[in-house]
Parts: sequence; structure tokens; C-alpha cells
Amino acid sequence: MEFTERLAALATKIRTQADSINTEEATKNAFVMPFISTILGYDVFNPLEVVPEYTADVGTKKHEKIDYAVLRDGEVQILIECKTSQNGLKVEHASQLFRYFATTNARIAALTNGVVWQFYTDLDAPNKMDAKPFLVLDLEDIDETLLPEIQKLSKGSFDLESIISAAEELKYVGALKREIAAQFREPSDEWVRFFTTRVYEGSFTAKVREQFTPLVAKASRQFLTEQVNDRLKAALGVSDSEAVPPTETAQNGEDTGTTANSDSEDVLSDIVTTADELQGYQIVKAIGCSEVPPERITHRDSKSYFAVLLDDNNRRPVARLRFNGKRKYLGILDENKTETRHAIDGLEEIYKFADAIREGVIRYR
Repeated sequence: MEFTERLAALATKIRTQADSINTEEATKNAFVMPFISTILGYDVFNPLEVVPEYTADVGTKKHEKIDYAVLRDGEVQILIECKTSQNGLKVEHASQLFRYFATTNARIAALTNGVVWQFYTDLDAPNKMDAKPFLVLDLEDIDETLLPEIQKLSKGSFDLESIISAAEELKYVGALKREIAAQFREPSDEWVRFFTTRVYEGSFTAKVREQFTPLVAKASRQFLTEQVNDRLKAALGVSDSEAVPPTETAQNGEDTGTTANSDSEDVLSDIVTTADELQGYQIVKAIGCSEVPPERITHRDSKSYFAVLLDDNNRRPVARLRFNGKRKYLGILDENKTETRHAIDGLEEIYKFADAIREGVIRYR
């Protein structure tokens, strides 16, 4: 599989197994070692590449160990400290990395709970690990702009000089993006004041702040949604007045995925592929690509539902996204193609049905 496909497969595994992983050792075995081996490409069973429980003497502290050291040509290049996946990462978790960083030739250190990977270097002072990471990879919410930088850490593409030269920009751009995201989720008083004073001519009083706080949050969410929709329209080659042409037509009162007749233009114009449908499709595809190559998982839209298919064959349905009503439903089909509809409150709940989706893919592969 390609790098992005391997990363998607590991992310799917994490989403389906995270609740079952309760210890640090289980986190290492289930999530960390697969990341080192399948994503970074190092042989975790070769002590010339990966050393578990690496001994690093620090001052008067002898025989202290760090979870993993990744070696190239006999030199330590990456130090990795692990915590349990059940806990979030905190700055105090990096205390061992801070101590160990100066005792080796490593320029890269990673702190992880298997789900989130924080990568550090020594931008602020030579041979002294920075207090803040230059790159944060969240496998539950992958930022695809970071993938080229992660690849530079892999065995086949290791490029330390390029990593270090890009680290400062990555550090600040990443921090800014996380801060912007936090403001969009829950705007601070400063954020609310900044925008309110540009559209409201009166004084920024406590009452005005209370009035505009939900408005700023709502406007932020709508802006993001519109940006996503605009990009989808551009990718699909449609304008605001155009609908996405469907490839399914009704049979026995419901769409089945057959080609539409040319004299049904008035019906076709009623079918619009939404951003939620395409995002839902990408989630189903990410789950299914653990069983088959991702290009085999396709989609067709219709008035009744958005179908996810294997091999673009309507006789091989993987799932149906019924997102056209007030409530979203995920349709799962059994071996008899009998559909069971599951109400979902958000797209992330699709991951709860990962096993059933994979079973659907396996059934036809």
C-alpha cells in the first residue's frame, strides 16, 4: 500500500481498538510498533534499526531507559517515549525525553500515546530539546499537509537536514492552526472583540459580548462549511446552480444504482451530492481499504441515498448514506442485501460500524 493508505489503515485500527487498550504496553504493541514499522518503515525486530528500552545514562541517573531508539548507520536518530493511549499527552510526560535528548546524537524526539505523535527537535538551543513540538500528528484527525514531513522521517526517505530546515515553520504554522481551530470551536473574548468591533459601531460592553459570542461562533462554522463546499464544487466541476449528475435511477420505488435514462433530466436536477455525503464516503473508504485497495471502493449518488459500492457494482453494496432527511442514517446490508438503518448524530459515529463495513467489503472481494 501507499504511504497514505497505510496511515489510513492504522488510523482505522486505532479508532476501532482504542477503547480496548488500557495499558502502556498494550499501546506500544497495538499502535506504536505498527507506526514505527508500517508508517516509518523500520524493522522493530532488528536491533540495528530499533532498540526497545534504550539505555541512556543522564548525569547521576544511571541505566535510565527510553522506550525506543531508532538507529541509522549505528547512530541514534529518533528517540520515542510512549504513554498509554487512554490519556492525553502533557508537557510533564516529556520530562524523560528532555533529559535523554542531550545524551545522544539524536536530533528528533517523539512523545506519543499511539494516537497523537508530538515531534521535537532543538531549534531554540543546540542539543537541548525544545519545550514545544514542531510537528503534531493526530491519527484521529490527520492533517494531510503534514504527511510529506512525516515521510521524511521514514527509513526509505530519511532526510534530517530537510526536516530540521522546515521545523521552525512547521512549529509556528502548526501552533497557529491549532489556535485558530480552538477559536473556531470556542471563541475567546479577544476573538469575539476583534470581529465584533469591525461590524458593530457601538461600545463593546459585557452585554454586547454576550450577544456576539454565539454569533461569532456560528459565523465561523458557516464560513468553514462554505469553504469546504466551494472546494468540493470546484473538485466536482459544478457551479452553485448546477447539481451533481447522478448515476442511479429508481427501481421498485427506490434508487438502485443503474444508469439514468436521458429523458429524466427534470429528476436528475433534484439530486445534489453534499459535503457530508462525500466526507462520509471517505470514512467508509478509509475503513474498507484495510481489506481491499482503496480504488475498488467507489460511490454513486441518488435521490434516496448515497451508495458506497465495491468495484462500482450496484450488486456489491458496502453501505448506504441516508443523509437527505432531518436525521442522518447509515445503512448496513447483510449477506442477503437486507438493509439495517442506524441513526447517527455525526459522521464520526460511522467508525462505530467499522466491523460491519469491513464484513461487507470482505463479502464481495
